[in-house]
Amino acid sequence: MARSTRARARTLTVVSVSYPFAPVTADPVGGAEQVLARLDRALVAAGHRSIVIAPEGSRVAGELRPIAAPAGEIDAAWRLRVHAEVRDRLRQSIAIDDCDVVHLHGIDFDAYLPAPGPAVLATLHLPLEWYSAAALAPTRPRTHLHPVSSSQARTAPAGARIGAAIENGVELTFEPARKRGFALALGRICPEKGFDDAIAACRRAGVPLVIAGEAFAYRAHQRYLHEELMPQLGRDCRWIGPVAGRRKRRLLAQAHCVLAPSKVRETSSLVAMEAMAAGTAVIAYRIGALPEIVEDGRTGFVVDGVEAMAAAIGEVGRIDPHTCRARARERFSLERMTRAYLERYRELAA
Repeated sequence: MARSTRARARTLTVVSVSYPFAPVTADPVGGAEQVLARLDRALVAAGHRSIVIAPEGSRVAGELRPIAAPAGEIDAAWRLRVHAEVRDRLRQSIAIDDCDVVHLHGIDFDAYLPAPGPAVLATLHLPLEWYSAAALAPTRPRTHLHPVSSSQARTAPAGARIGAAIENGVELTFEPARKRGFALALGRICPEKGFDDAIAACRRAGVPLVIAGEAFAYRAHQRYLHEELMPQLGRDCRWIGPVAGRRKRRLLAQAHCVLAPSKVRETSSLVAMEAMAAGTAVIAYRIGALPEIVEDGRTGFVVDGVEAMAAAIGEVGRIDPHTCRARARERFSLERMTRAYLERYRELAA
């Protein structure tokens, strides 16, 4: 079908490229992969064509164009190999599939930007200081960068070509559950997520902690898991590995509170949004976008440091679960996010 006919019919072909070292599943661990998975499903549900370039083993609603999945430590040599493979897959998709928009989700997107041609949208899921200066000021025509929060956009350095924020959203289908006595910390197991602070805060508060998440095959992440977290596990602190689907929704709904002691400027927090949708208060550090997401004293507490987090755990009873759910519905719906992206795709394809 010719491009002009497709445009009139408003049917699009979107090629999405995941972060090349993390699989895409129905409910992935990483935030970037979660957003991609939701957009892939939304495109297919709306009658568009969704092509996803992601590691082998990924599960998508559209068409998967697989690249090699990590078989061991993700080192420099593996990165070079995988980046070359992504470039090849992109060239093939652009040549064969007559795509309208390429949507890139990885922090390393500048390593596989395609040649001039279809519009490229890159979502900046991570702190802007983690991207290279060249990535934030691309010279390729028709390349558009979008942050995921206003607080992230405000950190853009001089010369960066940053568009308007397209804020994240989450599914709101959580069933109310009876609260149990544990705190929950959920996400990628890595130093910047501050799980060690969560352990310290819960021990000060006398509340058991459940840690849920996966440590990917990076040396620093594996060292953090095995040398810093695992020696601290015990009867009052358990690590249960990655969780997804119904099990994750149940944990979020049953938790006394969800802790977000991030040590870097979070650009967003899907975990915090999901916790509120489940009717669970969030206790977060005052960093990045977290104070924009958590309404202090209303849907949780925004604190500074371990001692303040421990004190806030004891105050969670003041937070109304109904208010948390209502604010999540008002602010963080998945439908709002997918509408914004689909509209942006249409604008870029015109």
